[in-house]
Amino acid sequence: MEEIPLPNGDVTEGVVRVGDTVRRPVGPHSALVHAVLDHLEAVGFAGAPRFLGIDDQGREVLTFIEGEVAGRPHPSWIADEERLLSLAGLVRALDDAMIDFGFPDIDTETHPDPPGIPPPQQRTFEFIGHRDITPENVVWRDTEAYALIDFDLVRPCSRMLEVQNALMYWAPLSHPRDRDPDQIDLDVPRRCRLFADAYGLSREDRAILIDDLIYGTERSWHLMRDRAERLGGGWARMWDEGVGDQIRRRREWLLVDGPAVTAALLAE
Repeated sequence: MEEIPLPNGDVTEGVVRVGDTVRRPVGPHSALVHAVLDHLEAVGFAGAPRFLGIDDQGREVLTFIEGEVAGRPHPSWIADEERLLSLAGLVRALDDAMIDFGFPDIDTETHPDPPGIPPPQQRTFEFIGHRDITPENVVWRDTEAYALIDFDLVRPCSRMLEVQNALMYWAPLSHPRDRDPDQIDLDVPRRCRLFADAYGLSREDRAILIDDLIYGTERSWHLMRDRAERLGGGWARMWDEGVGDQIRRRREWLLVDGPAVTAALLAE
């Protein structure tokens, strides 16, 4: 059967469609990903691919989900508020579905933090989250966020971290220089409030979201540089294309404009 190449992510290459399935390379993360997808199928969550097994080339086999996915350059509809609200509902449904999954004892590849990185913050995790809610990882049907794909970065998460991750791309919480043209003039505080309300984020989580992201951007810069040096491939390409500079600009923007986002999140 014909293999049709699908757009690669920033890191994963060799993703193809074969009939009604998707074939993807496996890696150290795959056991956890497969367990997550099996759980989502068992609880009846429709907004994720189904894991079907491993093919004769050692690739994971997933169901192909029909719909529209934002390619690059991103389409203008990523700025649409109705889509933003729909996405918040899908992410909330996913996170609710993951609560009973717990934190299984599944080995995943970990590496020590690189020298010079700020220490990780002390957190209370609530579930295994998606943590990669980019425009390329959401499947749309009409203007409805129908499914999330590419679960390769699933890891312990909280509701605040999941919403924070989505807002980085969809508000977006980034320096105007690094936004898509249709996102440059958006009312970012308003979009953050709309998403948080539609998701149902607690007031306590809203209060810490921006400060947590400011701290996290510094860790992110060190981690991205380490992966580029250690793993090469897509990580090195992103670093060479300036992702480190984008992370630094995000932090600068958050220090100036972040308080307005927090005020909007907390406004009565």
